[in-house]
Amino acid sequence: MVANLGYGSLILTFLISIYGAAAAYLGSRRDRPSLVDSARNAMLLTFPLLTLTALSLIYLLVNGHFEFPFVSEVISNSMPLYLRITALWGGQAGSLILWSWLMSAFASAVMLRKWNRDREFLPWVILVSLVTLAFFLILSIFLENPFIRFWQSPTGNLTAAMFKPAGMSLYVPPDGSGMNPLLRHPGMIIHPPMLYLGFVSFVIPYAFAMAALVTGRTDDRWIRITRRWTLVAWLFLSLGLVLGMRWSYDVLGWGGYWNWDPVETASFMPWLTGTAFLHSVMTQEKRGILKQWNMVLIILTYDLVIYGTFLTRSGVLNSVHAFAQSALGPLFFVFIGVTFIASLSLLIRRWNDLKSHAAMTSWFSREGLFLVNNWLLMGFFVVCFWGVNFPIVTDALGVIGQKISILSSIFTGQKADIRTSYYILPAGVLSASLILLMGIAPLSAWKYSNVQTIAKAVRLPFVISLLSIPALYLGGMRSWVAIICFWICGFAVLVTLNEFWRAARARQKSRGEAIHQALWYLASKNRRRYGGYIVHLGIILMFIGVIGTQAFETETQQTISQGGEISLGQYTMRFDSLSSFNTNDGRNIARAVVSVSKNGTYLGEFYPRRDYYYESQ
Repeated sequence: MVANLGYGSLILTFLISIYGAAAAYLGSRRDRPSLVDSARNAMLLTFPLLTLTALSLIYLLVNGHFEFPFVSEVISNSMPLYLRITALWGGQAGSLILWSWLMSAFASAVMLRKWNRDREFLPWVILVSLVTLAFFLILSIFLENPFIRFWQSPTGNLTAAMFKPAGMSLYVPPDGSGMNPLLRHPGMIIHPPMLYLGFVSFVIPYAFAMAALVTGRTDDRWIRITRRWTLVAWLFLSLGLVLGMRWSYDVLGWGGYWNWDPVETASFMPWLTGTAFLHSVMTQEKRGILKQWNMVLIILTYDLVIYGTFLTRSGVLNSVHAFAQSALGPLFFVFIGVTFIASLSLLIRRWNDLKSHAAMTSWFSREGLFLVNNWLLMGFFVVCFWGVNFPIVTDALGVIGQKISILSSIFTGQKADIRTSYYILPAGVLSASLILLMGIAPLSAWKYSNVQTIAKAVRLPFVISLLSIPALYLGGMRSWVAIICFWICGFAVLVTLNEFWRAARARQKSRGEAIHQALWYLASKNRRRYGGYIVHLGIILMFIGVIGTQAFETETQQTISQGGEISLGQYTMRFDSLSSFNTNDGRNIARAVVSVSKNGTYLGEFYPRRDYYYESQ
């Protein structure tokens, strides 16, 4: 009964999506506001219907209905409650339902805004949102249906179908195979939803951009409407990536947080273009330029979101995150191609209308440096795009690609892969350049700045930051790459903190406020500016951590018996003991006790372990 309710609401949502998209289109073309209002109501109805679908699946998971292949594949009797709930997005079929549900939530939320001033945008925002939603519903209904059941013939043969085949009876396995062991982690609760929230949120600014192109609104109104949606999308996607790093640190090896896994890199690509878009739209708002470029960026970001989802679910890549090969790939490829071509067609149609009357007066102005920022981010994107797609290209070329020596030198595994070393140099240079730009760009003015004005503003932080170079060298650091990178980070931090200090001191002198009050007022009244500074500081801190792991990481592999020791730099690790025990969630844990000392001084213990999942074998 519950499964039928979930499946029925899924079918009904798909039909309503098709109706809403058609009603929005016809309502706009025939100037019938009643049809557009009906489409809006259809969009609002998709969220409660998909909520029923998601809750039905969660009910089946929590109660162990193993007669459904999806349930049998992702849970087992030994799994705790929180993992049974999060198993909704632990398998292919459930993750598509989550994607659709979140998409409907964001699109429905947009429908609740007041549209009096922007009525001409409404039908096209509905159309784009519902077409995107309908595509994912097609995948769930026709290719990855989580509500199909196991059926058994009198001879014992099993088949999976939505409805009972003639002569067969329902088959209920006693237990399921359980979730992939790599996914049995608290990170499973929050990492995938954050990533999906970032993905679906970017659909909203894209929908408004397409509405602006269709209606010929070439001003920055669509950007102002979607500013917060874009920030929300960027925030969720950033959190998803960071939480994924933390998860990887726990489950994928010693200190490993990012190994340029192709699926994680595919999620990083829309973050790069989305970050470029966030900076570039400020230039359009302030100076009325880069209108064409902003359209290119949001189109690219939208299709990269779909492309990243495709790469995860098509099975074309070797990755610990990728699902098994499925029939989803061709449909994803067609949808990406159709939306990209349609978007570019609209952009070409309005290309001349989007030309800016204002001109860039100086490359050292704020808009000039923002454009340089965009070039660096797009360069980073190109590096990642080639790295992710190289295995697909070489796999398609087959033997021909493997005979090319310059390419075959970076082949690994069953499919062609890009080694981590491919990313290190370009990613390092581009990241350092972006950090340096973070320190310089905030000091430039809109419309006009020159070298002299910027040099005057950075003089004090620059001189102070130079002191870090001899300090690091005298402190024992001998890697000049690390020293230069740390200096760049220090310079950017000092410039940013100096901006806080200068503004707060100026207000303190003019208003007689305490320094903390002045800072609070400035931050609360200029949230966009100072919020950006805080984000910059966070990114710089992350970059410092990356420098540390890349420049000073030491690895060794040795086999020792109990009581043996391993020396690693100044540290000595002693293997004290090993124990093995079972848990109530179906694991056998082998845990070691290792003592750590530094230069003969005891520091403490740590407990490396191996978790063995019986039902996953």
